Amino acid sequence: MAQRVAVSDGTNKKAARIRVAVRLRPYMNKQDEKGEGPCVRGLDSQNLEIVNWRNATETVKYHFDVYHGEQTTQLQVFLASVKPIIPHILTGQNASVFAYGPTGAGKTHTMLGSAQQPGVIPRAVREVFNLVKVKEEEDDGWDYSVGMSYLEIYNEKVLDLLAPGSQDLPIREDKDKNILIPGLTHTVLATFADFDKHFHPASLNRTTASTKLNQRSSRSHAILLIKVVRTQRALPHRQQTGKLYLVDLAGSEDNRRTGNQGIRLKESGAINLSLFTLSKVVDSLNSGTAIRVPYRDSKLTRLLQDSLGGSAHSVMITNIAPEYKYYFDTFSALNFAAKSKQIVNKPFTRETLIVPSVKRARDEPESGRSDAEPQKKRQKEEKKTEQASSSSHLHSPTEPSVMDRLVALEKLMMSCQDRDRLSMLKDGAQKEIQELKEKQRELESKAKLLTQMPGSKSSARIDPSFRNDSLPLQKKQSTAAKVTKQQAVVQPLQVVQLQPLRDVVNKHSVCIKKKKKLSEPMEAEGKENMSQNCWESQFNTSVVEQSRQKILQILNSGSIKELKSLQQIGDKKAKLIQGWRELNGDFKTVEELIKVEGMTEKRFSSFMKANVLSTMGN
Repeated sequence: MAQRVAVSDGTNKKAARIRVAVRLRPYMNKQDEKGEGPCVRGLDSQNLEIVNWRNATETVKYHFDVYHGEQTTQLQVFLASVKPIIPHILTGQNASVFAYGPTGAGKTHTMLGSAQQPGVIPRAVREVFNLVKVKEEEDDGWDYSVGMSYLEIYNEKVLDLLAPGSQDLPIREDKDKNILIPGLTHTVLATFADFDKHFHPASLNRTTASTKLNQRSSRSHAILLIKVVRTQRALPHRQQTGKLYLVDLAGSEDNRRTGNQGIRLKESGAINLSLFTLSKVVDSLNSGTAIRVPYRDSKLTRLLQDSLGGSAHSVMITNIAPEYKYYFDTFSALNFAAKSKQIVNKPFTRETLIVPSVKRARDEPESGRSDAEPQKKRQKEEKKTEQASSSSHLHSPTEPSVMDRLVALEKLMMSCQDRDRLSMLKDGAQKEIQELKEKQRELESKAKLLTQMPGSKSSARIDPSFRNDSLPLQKKQSTAAKVTKQQAVVQPLQVVQLQPLRDVVNKHSVCIKKKKKLSEPMEAEGKENMSQNCWESQFNTSVVEQSRQKILQILNSGSIKELKSLQQIGDKKAKLIQGWRELNGDFKTVEELIKVEGMTEKRFSSFMKANVLSTMGN
């Protein structure tokens, strides 16, 4: 029996500061009505300055990891800012790239690009496949698998772009602090052509609209997840999982300039609220004294939890516009980028191992305890042992029985560490066999002397103590002696028929466990089945079956509202049922509802009882 255990390589846990790059969009004269020229300019490959709005004769200077000027190409942005972090995901670490900035500053162009000028996303995915191909050609002893998921956050709802029409998906966190989205489509990719085939149709599903500042403005945050899993061919079959998050954020908007109304105004409010929460997260991380970082205050920061102050290699590309009408948006974006540059992440390798499942012995002492068993339990066992000893006539009062010695040996063995048990068992077995041999020789010598005595033809002249030790029991036994069936019997000239000590100990231990395992669950199971099925027997079979079909119909074709009309089904459970239905198809029987997350057999029984009775009442 084997199980997978998640482990992390703590030795690789090194601090890695978020890399911040700033990209300046080309100046567009047609949009500049006053002809005031640019309000921001670059100084070198890492520095830029912007006019001080309080005093036009002064400028405010900023220093970043990389500055991309107006003439920077898509390839140069990728090579300088993104390519260095891609190899980390092939070693079980996470990485993320996200574009930030005001609406109309060129974030989507930086991330997606065009057919002639591909952006960060297609170039990064192609680089992943190139690295995997090199590893496979080198035959480094690992097998690689690449997959993708694509989603958007629209009006604080998580929507699957690979499955149009999907409902709002929940965000969960597992025991290892990994962020998960149950029900999100994951597509396995073999080549870059496979990615292209799925990505472009999914990008068209993203919510966009026209505003006064942008002909095709993104109304949602889009997140592409590329997962690389590599598995070791040889033992112990280590498995490492690396994730690459490529995020195209929607831009912050001034509704007075965009002219948003109605639904556009609601979208803008959700976007600005999530970006404001993102700013609060950055401020909280930089303060270093915050008790709680507000990741959960928005869906965006919840998904970026690993990228900001987490364990990912992160790159933020801040897009800005040079026109004066974008001045305050550009100024705010540069200040946010400067704060983000101070955040420190701690990447490490996430790994899964296959280890043997060791079942703990029932009587094995727990760590931190001085005794193998509690005091009361030990006293009860000692009392039982004394009663069995007093009722048995198979051994003399001064000598312990074979079974007593075996039990003592077992307890001694269980109190030792695993590595010492084998040697302890071997020494104990040799000692026990030696004592039995000496006992056998003594019995044989007594029997020989008795046979040589004149006129000795019956066992009446045999010493009583010798008769108790060696001869078989007579027919007139006490009832107490009949009860102790586990007591070992040692007869003359039959020592060779005894089982090895190892088998006796194992058989004794297993026997006790089996009795408890077989008796207790069977009683509990019988009572539970009787309580679960007795209510159905009180009604007509056809009526119950008709109610079950009605419930099955709602499970297969019902909307969220119709699913919530069922007894014991709330909003969360209805979404999980609908997600399971989209992934696996219709429910063939109502019993398949147990496969939905959180639905145990006990809950299912209660659910069926409540809904059948409710359906019959209607």
